[in-house]
Amino acid sequence: MNGNITGDAVVSGSSINLTGPTYVKEGATLTIPAGTTITATTEGTSAFILVERGAKIIAKGTAAAPIKFTSTTKRSGSWGGLIINGYAPLSRASQSAPSNYQTEISPNIMYGGDNPSDNSGELDYVILEYTGANISDAAEHNGLTLNGVGNGTKISNIYIKDGADDGIEFFGGSVNVTNLLVVNAEDDMFDFTQGYTGTLTNAYGIWEPSFTTNEGDPRGIEADGNMDGKTPNDIAQSNFTINGMTIVQRSTTQGLAGTMQDIVKIRRKAKANITNLLIQIGDNSLFGDIIDLDDSNQDNKGDASSTITYTFRPESRFDAALVKSAGATVTKNDSQTGADVSVFSWTGYSF
Repeated sequence: MNGNITGDAVVSGSSINLTGPTYVKEGATLTIPAGTTITATTEGTSAFILVERGAKIIAKGTAAAPIKFTSTTKRSGSWGGLIINGYAPLSRASQSAPSNYQTEISPNIMYGGDNPSDNSGELDYVILEYTGANISDAAEHNGLTLNGVGNGTKISNIYIKDGADDGIEFFGGSVNVTNLLVVNAEDDMFDFTQGYTGTLTNAYGIWEPSFTTNEGDPRGIEADGNMDGKTPNDIAQSNFTINGMTIVQRSTTQGLAGTMQDIVKIRRKAKANITNLLIQIGDNSLFGDIIDLDDSNQDNKGDASSTITYTFRPESRFDAALVKSAGATVTKNDSQTGADVSVFSWTGYSF
């Protein structure tokens, strides 16, 4: 599989090779049946799937027959992941300003628009592994990249494992995601930016004990209101909800290779409403701030109307000085249980 898909196409066969960049063009629909495995056979980011605005991907697996995107080399950064572009709104300078932006890895392909209900298809029971790359500060491949994706798109039961850069990143848009498992993402587990307004329900992110990363500032959650904090006066900045999340840092690698800079970072005018957040830290695991809505640039703090309710375990490692609320309502409540892991039994992951 590679090149342009310009009409409706159904993947034929249970095992397909992804040999280069694949673009699902506007008006086309790519359908991937349950149980299909798509394997990237070229090294690095030369193989990826990009669903353009006005196109759709229908990848509906089942618990017994998930759809898997993988690689022959089976290590992080082996291929470029799945990118979906939609016509949903982004943060922008004014109501009349264009709500579109260049796709990071393909600047001639745009995303964003004025339709929060835009429909880019459906993902269900999907595995994405060995993806990603941080090409530069301005361009990166993630496991799953959602660019201006609307809430007419259905995304649920997603497992992203062993990826370079972020597990999942939302660039604006309004899409909702349910039941998301991210294991050993080298940068951020969950990244939100550029005016994202959807809801993430039941998400679990973990660094395992042997995990290492070469990223400079990896986080559990990283949330920006606008793109890279460059336009703090934008309208329609990120205002999203998380219902039920667990973030686990168990890496015992010493030094920066095993340090999570922040467990939760909300900045650059982002507003987050997070309930039932459970943070679990290993006995010898390294981390910076627990929750941080502050910023050295006062224009780039997180929105003070944000609300976060969380539990931190073990209590012996809690330090109140590592919670920087910047005026937001951040409440430590030891009754929070985090994600329901039973829904991830189909992945075979051992919690």
